[in-house]
Amino acid sequence: MRPKLRLAIALICVTTLMTNITYGQTSANQDTTNWPKDKDAVVSDKKNHKILLENDTVRVLQVTILPGEKEAIHYHQWPSVLYVMEGGDFIDRDAQGNVIFDSRKTPLPKPPTTLWTSPEAPHAIENLSKTQTIRIIRIEIKK
Repeated sequence: MRPKLRLAIALICVTTLMTNITYGQTSANQDTTNWPKDKDAVVSDKKNHKILLENDTVRVLQVTILPGEKEAIHYHQWPSVLYVMEGGDFIDRDAQGNVIFDSRKTPLPKPPTTLWTSPEAPHAIENLSKTQTIRIIRIEIKK
């Protein structure tokens, strides 16, 4: 593994231990093993989700959502650490288009910040900014 990536992952993990913010829409005890594979983030929304590293324990994703862009409907099967490097206001909608989260109504800490999230059922994020890209490193914890 490249030293810079190893350092970034270590920094994210340490920061997570010091940050107690949770974002997500499913219970940590929910069985996600039967979710349809075609809606996994790197299959359904591969334009916005790039695998940086994957093994039996973790999957590290680079998530990029351009200004005004809306993701394809997708899910995240595992709990995750989110290192939000850059971003502004966004809306997260479920598969039926219902608003799950609106950052204008419940603001999150300004980037850079670290969040913890439970597995996320099918959803799509819309970047509301006209100028600010959303950039996230997502570490999905498989075990």
